[in-house]
Amino acid sequence: MPGIRCLVLSIALGLCTQMPLQAQITAWQLGGGHPWTGRDTVSVMIDFAKIDGAIQPIRIEPGTNIITLLDNWTTFRQPSELGYIDGERARIWKWNEGNGDPTENGVALIDADSTTYNSSKAEGIEKQFFTIDLAVPMPAQIFGFHAPSSGFRSNGTPLATDSTPAFQISVQEENQGTFGIKGGWPLDRVIAEPTQNFDANVHIEFNQQYVRFFRWVRKFSIIDETALSRVSGTSAGQGNQARALLGTISEFEVYGDGFPKRATYRSKITDLGIEQNFGRLFFAATPMRIVGGEAVETPDAEAFVEIEVRTGRDPDPNIYHEYTVTGKEKEVHRDRYENELRTGFSRTCASCDFVQRSPRPGMRAAITSDTANWTFWSTPTTQSGRPLNIDSGSFIQVYITLHSARFTDFVRLDSLWIEQAPLLAARVVGEIAPLADPHPARGIAQVPLGEMIDFAYDLSASFSGTEQAGFDAVRIQTGSQPRFKELWIDGQITAPSEITEDSDGLTVVLLERVTAANNAPLRVVFAAEVFELATTFIGEVTDSRTQTLPQPVIDGDAGQALSTNSLRVLSISGRQPAALQDLRFSTPVLTPNGDGVHDELRIDYQLFGLPERIPVNLEIYALDGRRVATVPQGQQTSGPQTARWDGRNENGEALPPGVYLIGVAVQSERNGDTALRPLGLAY
Repeated sequence: MPGIRCLVLSIALGLCTQMPLQAQITAWQLGGGHPWTGRDTVSVMIDFAKIDGAIQPIRIEPGTNIITLLDNWTTFRQPSELGYIDGERARIWKWNEGNGDPTENGVALIDADSTTYNSSKAEGIEKQFFTIDLAVPMPAQIFGFHAPSSGFRSNGTPLATDSTPAFQISVQEENQGTFGIKGGWPLDRVIAEPTQNFDANVHIEFNQQYVRFFRWVRKFSIIDETALSRVSGTSAGQGNQARALLGTISEFEVYGDGFPKRATYRSKITDLGIEQNFGRLFFAATPMRIVGGEAVETPDAEAFVEIEVRTGRDPDPNIYHEYTVTGKEKEVHRDRYENELRTGFSRTCASCDFVQRSPRPGMRAAITSDTANWTFWSTPTTQSGRPLNIDSGSFIQVYITLHSARFTDFVRLDSLWIEQAPLLAARVVGEIAPLADPHPARGIAQVPLGEMIDFAYDLSASFSGTEQAGFDAVRIQTGSQPRFKELWIDGQITAPSEITEDSDGLTVVLLERVTAANNAPLRVVFAAEVFELATTFIGEVTDSRTQTLPQPVIDGDAGQALSTNSLRVLSISGRQPAALQDLRFSTPVLTPNGDGVHDELRIDYQLFGLPERIPVNLEIYALDGRRVATVPQGQQTSGPQTARWDGRNENGEALPPGVYLIGVAVQSERNGDTALRPLGLAY
């Protein structure tokens, strides 16, 4: 393992060496002499101090309150802070009588100060609870809470002896979308529910497990009834009480041993100065295990690193909106959105839950992704040396997750670096269509599955300066064995300098370099088979004569000869589905941002020839053909049917914005009929 690490580091040093000509390759780097601290916007359970130049998860020592290892707590179930992302910030919130309660938001209960507390008051027993979100699953085994170290109740009783008569504690490992449900308790597993408690300092031990959420609920006890009877002279039942509840809490505590299930690091958005092409992502990581109290390098440790990257052409990946007088949205600057506009939610009373206001000027509307200038996060990378396959940009951001599947195991990340090189052209735009159907209906290229089809792949380059050296080779990923047919330059068939056909792609080398002074439109004609529901014919251009990085071809309008403006091709079965027909969407773009406009997609279709009720699923695919969600619609039979979708997967998690293929899958005995249509998802 040490030898492998030295080899990787030597490669990194080589990349940083200045190379000749304009096409030099350098590296953007974190770690390995470049600091981690100060270059992050989010770090959850990241240890910067153990090893110089490296990061690893914080080790949770027995006797250390895990709550004290987290900072930047928010006290809302649904934080309104700009940029809040689930799992990147710890939370504690109170739910009281079905309403969020800002008067006791939990700050005093996680501040590690035994003298601060929320005063006891008359409340409904079993109708109020605190929920603690540790942001990531922790290897927990003890949950505790205790009374204040000083102070007195109104009757003179010392708070240090003011025990909570009965309570319930439940836990949950991950966010399963249950926290917005009023009265949604307990969580997945109840670890304690004593009916009589006289201890003011409570420590509940349970089997060690990964826990992210704890929920503390006040329960009713015979002790409560006895205490209330002394005051009122009558038997007290559950519900609102005539006096402050017994039990005052000063602190919640969580203890464990080992490493969190994951630790996360999100870098700042880094300005590279000029737009760059990006190549491979390298990193030096060491799997470790605690053996006999010491960290030991262990190749088979159940821990790994996962890295995502996104790039952009301006400093902010988001677009901010304000409502107009007509209830529509208009784009505004972030400063106005953050500092001048009001949130779309308000309270009608101090203890009431947030309710949404009617859209009007001066109110915040949606925050959407700036897809014109920023890429989405790349596919998570777990192997060093893999190409990023990401668009060029002058800004870059990295998201790192350190995973541990065992309490004693962790991964240490020494450094990461990304190849970068100047642009070959300002932009290279491409689009594809079947040669026999250059202007397909609705602009979507569709071909039969498993048939050899002739495709036209058009390219158009633009240049913005003499420093962009140009290119002389085109690489197209076809996903199957292609056959080159023709090369057209400026409308004329031209012989290429070299052709390479392999099992999943085609490379065409030109006789002359495409430059600002020699810039004619290109067309590559080839034949290939399509075997996926959706295939993206990823393209890139490069310079075969110098050491450089390829530049991605981006979707767009490369010319009037084709009208798809896309590198994607959808497949069809070659026949009209027998069971499923007349598929219709209520909107081409779903925007589930809570503004009441296109928050939900209605899908209408008709089922034919079914002898009985059969299962129907809503299936959502990424454009590369991966199924990202399956949402069951229950049993359906012949006739008109309707399905609805809110942009979430079967676990209630919101899918990232983008274009998806939405399918209604009918599982009959005869076949599994699926109809697919593209849908945009934006927030």
